[in-house]
Order: sequence, then C-alpha cells, then structure tokens
Amino acid sequence: MTRDGRKIYFTDSSSKWQRKDYCLLIMEASDDGRLLEYDTVTKEVRVLMGGLRFPNGVQISPAEDFVLVAETTMARIRRYYVSGLMKGGEDMFVENMPGFPDNIRLSSSGGYWVAMSAIRTNPGFSMLDFLSEKPWIKRIIFKLLSPETVIKFVPKYSLVVELSDTGSYRRSFHDPNGMVATYISEAHEYNGHLYLGSFRSPFICRLDLKDV
Repeated sequence: MTRDGRKIYFTDSSSKWQRKDYCLLIMEASDDGRLLEYDTVTKEVRVLMGGLRFPNGVQISPAEDFVLVAETTMARIRRYYVSGLMKGGEDMFVENMPGFPDNIRLSSSGGYWVAMSAIRTNPGFSMLDFLSEKPWIKRIIFKLLSPETVIKFVPKYSLVVELSDTGSYRRSFHDPNGMVATYISEAHEYNGHLYLGSFRSPFICRLDLKDV
C-alpha cells in the first residue's frame, strides 16, 4: 500500500487454484497469475502484469516508484514501475535465485528481505526444477499422491536472503535442517530483530540481528 493509502498492490496467484491448493499450483506451474492495483478512491482494480507463474509476495519500493513481485515457481522477482520515467514498464529484478521466493519485505538498510519457501539444492536434486522439465511425471504424481505426501519430498532447509536496492545479494541466513524454522514464508524486520513466519508452522521465530 502507498503511504497515502490510495493504492494497494496485490497478486492473484492463479485463476484456477485457490491458495489452499498451493501444492497443485506449484506442480502445474501455470502462467495465469497477475499483479493488480486497487485504487481506494475510484474503487477500480487494474491489471498491471499478467502471464505470471505463481506470483506471490509484493513489496512497493521506499520511493514508491516500483513494485516488486515474487514469481515463486520461476525462482525470480519481477519489477513493475508505477511512477517516474519508467512508469508502465517492467523488468527483471533478480532471477535464478537459490530458492523459491515467497514474501518480500523492506530491510532497514534500504534493501529487501526475501523468504524462500523452499531451496533449490545445488549441487543436488531439486524436485521442483526436475518436474518443471517433465510434465508427464507431474500428471502421474497428481493422480497417485496427495499434496501432503508431495510436500514431504521438499527439503526442510530454511533460507532468508537480503537483497540490495539493485537486486544484488547482501547476506543470507540458513537453517539447513529446519531445526528452528521450516517452510519460511516471510521475514519482517522490526527493532533490530528479524521475525520469521511460516506457511505451515504454527509459530513465529525471532532472530536478533545484532548477534549475527
């Protein structure tokens, strides 16, 4: 939301699947997601970007000149310009990320915290990367396995990265075995601490940034 409260930016991850069916959305990797803008004065909704694959977290820049949107299943973050000379344009903010980005939040350094809902093992086996190239295997999995079974194959490795205002990597925090935090969905900085939320765990973790 803009500081004056007029514009609200949000994503529509899929025109087919509801959010509770996120496993099916991830497996299908359809490109029917959108980034939208709601004007609280005119009550109008406008589509800013279409053709996105599981658009997820959204964050407006401190200067309110662009909006970042996480394209989860593509392991990248897109940028859409909402003001200035580039208004109406879009580009890639960061791609080929080490995990699948979920929510994006501002950091105190002027950059962005990005929570990774799952990692892309390198070197190693990444199920989502593997399945993205083999749609016939995905069809079999849809028929044989439940979403709860599928997610058991996703590593519990937790990862949060901090990006600069230009999209370069500043630092990262890891929990390789998911002993403290698993399936991270958001990292929110407040008063010297980083609060970590999860799309599966029923609790919030807190990291003291002065100790790292």
